[in-house]
Amino acid sequence: MFVMELTYIAPIDRIEAALPEHVAWLDSHYASGVFIASGRKDPRDGGIIIALGDDRTKIEEIAKSDPFSVAGVCEYTITKFFATKTAEPLEQYRETLPS
Repeated sequence: MFVMELTYIAPIDRIEAALPEHVAWLDSHYASGVFIASGRKDPRDGGIIIALGDDRTKIEEIAKSDPFSVAGVCEYTITKFFATKTAEPLEQYRETLPS
């Protein structure tokens, strides 16, 4: 599992201009089952996406395809983690540590 942290590097008006394409991009990755949660940070200086998978390269490619990345309005920090403990409704996402 990955935490994809977006940090805005452009004025908010440029973020707003790219937002409809970014939302469509998010929707496509929800539909494919890769994204399970996302939202803005507070203060509004970026966002967070929780993505399923174990292939960092694939997640990095997804981040590069974000219209925000293409427009040059954000940077990504990608952190892999193992969700070894979850709330009961998220049990299906629990992971075991690799050997």
